[in-house]
Amino acid sequence: MSVPSAGLSLAADFPEATRADWQTLVLQVLRKSGVATEATTPGEVEELLATRTYDGLRIRPLYTAENTPAGGVGLPGFAPFVRGGRAQGAGTGGWDVRALHDNPDATLAAEAVLADLENGATSLWLRLGPAGLPIGGLGAVLREVYLDLAPIVLDAGELTAAAAEEFFGLVAARGLPGSQLTGSLGADPIGLAARTGLPAGGPVGLAEAVSLAGRCVREFPGIRALVVDAQPYHRAGGSDAEELGASLATGVTYLRELTEAGLSLAEALAQIEFRYAVTADQFSSIAKLRAARRMWSRVAEMCGAEPADRAQRQHAVTSAAMMTRRDPWVNMLRTTLACFGAGVGGADAVTVLPFDTRLGRSDDFSRRIARNTQALLQEESSLIRVTDPAGGSWYVESLTAGLAEAAWAWFTEIERAGGIVAGLRSGLVAERIAATWATRSDAIAHRRDPITGVSEFPNLGEKLPERPAVPAASPVPAASPVPAASPVPAASPAGAGGEAATAVGAGLPEVTYDLTFEELRARSDAHLAATGGRPVVFLATLGSAAASTARATFAANLFQAGGFETPTSGPGTDPASIAAAFSASGATVACLCSADKVYAEHAGPVAEALRAAGASRVWLAGQAGARARTDAAAGIGGYVFTGCDAVAVLRAALAEVGVA
Repeated sequence: MSVPSAGLSLAADFPEATRADWQTLVLQVLRKSGVATEATTPGEVEELLATRTYDGLRIRPLYTAENTPAGGVGLPGFAPFVRGGRAQGAGTGGWDVRALHDNPDATLAAEAVLADLENGATSLWLRLGPAGLPIGGLGAVLREVYLDLAPIVLDAGELTAAAAEEFFGLVAARGLPGSQLTGSLGADPIGLAARTGLPAGGPVGLAEAVSLAGRCVREFPGIRALVVDAQPYHRAGGSDAEELGASLATGVTYLRELTEAGLSLAEALAQIEFRYAVTADQFSSIAKLRAARRMWSRVAEMCGAEPADRAQRQHAVTSAAMMTRRDPWVNMLRTTLACFGAGVGGADAVTVLPFDTRLGRSDDFSRRIARNTQALLQEESSLIRVTDPAGGSWYVESLTAGLAEAAWAWFTEIERAGGIVAGLRSGLVAERIAATWATRSDAIAHRRDPITGVSEFPNLGEKLPERPAVPAASPVPAASPVPAASPVPAASPAGAGGEAATAVGAGLPEVTYDLTFEELRARSDAHLAATGGRPVVFLATLGSAAASTARATFAANLFQAGGFETPTSGPGTDPASIAAAFSASGATVACLCSADKVYAEHAGPVAEALRAAGASRVWLAGQAGARARTDAAAGIGGYVFTGCDAVAVLRAALAEVGVA
């Protein structure tokens, strides 16, 4: 017998829960943990638990229907495309699994390309030029690839025009009609300028990119000539909103140039693809892609485009900045989360970087893992069976709206300054991103943004996989002048127009989040190679194991992040025994580890004994509190605790033991 669903409420027998009820219950927990006091009110709970993004957005601990953004988000496949560019979402075929290849050995590259296509990849992203595949070897690399079945995306930087001609020649030699081809020529002169520096005349190859777009419209309607690569802003340490705002400003500049060259607005929009970085912060990645589509749809609407032409074509790439050299296996987890965010966020194409990317040229195994990550998420996790899985999430919708607002403000600031080219030339973009990187670096140094395997849970005994080195890219040649601006809504006169440019802007830096800790570990490695042993911090574990284990584990984790070995004294409080263990360890610095009650009685005598045994510095694991004056008298020279500046502590420790 079936039960009618009308009127059925699974919570009918329970009292209705309110936000105030939740706040009251959470406050009780926070008081027990010491986060809140008796004076804290339930209404203050959410602010205590709230966090802020690098764009200043407030992340609440709880989202309900009352946090739904005003105005709605539309439907999948319809403007403003927040919920995806296609009505069916990823559909049964899934998103485009795009494999990146850059091996300069054309024979090896051809083998790797076929392995990817035969095992799940659906398109190829080929990096060409001095740091990648030889342009002249493109035919050999694609010898057995059906170009009408596998979309080809070129990435040749300043050599884009030459790479495009090589590809067009290959197509002609095979007698393929241009209407059957899909992919991208990858022209991105402004992105190239952002990465490498802005030559005096403006971005390299902008006129060539516009010319290629015209040719694609006439001869290869399925191929896009331009890509707006937002990765340089992300790789410089920028925030999500900074990445989005700069990409939007770049897209608008390209629209101006394309329409000035005679393309219709619809044709110009169809010639541009956007490339974004996605990170292990899956919700931020989801919101970033949704916000990007919303903003680009708004730009297209303001330019007068028809609703169907306002969708943004997106290529998501797992973040290179978040990848680590140490414990590279953890990169598999990072890229899985990032790929999940890309898929749920509605990316049209996704590239998962292999886990060993930071070590050199990836091998067959790491490429297979990168490929299979997408297959597992699509097929076994069933992401492609649900249209817009994040749709309706109060948190995601609120985060999307907030991120779009912050990014739009940054975009309009760039436009007021004259556009993205002027912003790069003047240093506006670089200064803004540098400030964000400084904030991010501080959070990493204090381990508020922990990096597993690097700043947290390091493995000093690991043996890193060996990979061939990847050559660096070549310098950028001199540029031709930037063409004049067009009728698309323009920036101020100092923008991407044809003014006489004389200043030369430096390229944005390329950072990785593990940058500082990697430098510390490299110093430890050099010391190991020179002396046969790593630097040592001796942990004096006072009292019982129960009293000392928590802080000893914390201290070991912190000092090992700097490449220190951390032998312990074992349980006990006898100063002479602990000093003897210290001398036997070969250490010259030490750290006391125990509970506050044990410190009150034993920290002073043990610290004095360690100093007498030759310790040049003694730290204490825990906050200074009321003991500071007594500890200083006993010779304790610093404190390590949750939230301390780990990088500063580790640099001081390395200097203390003489590791340059």
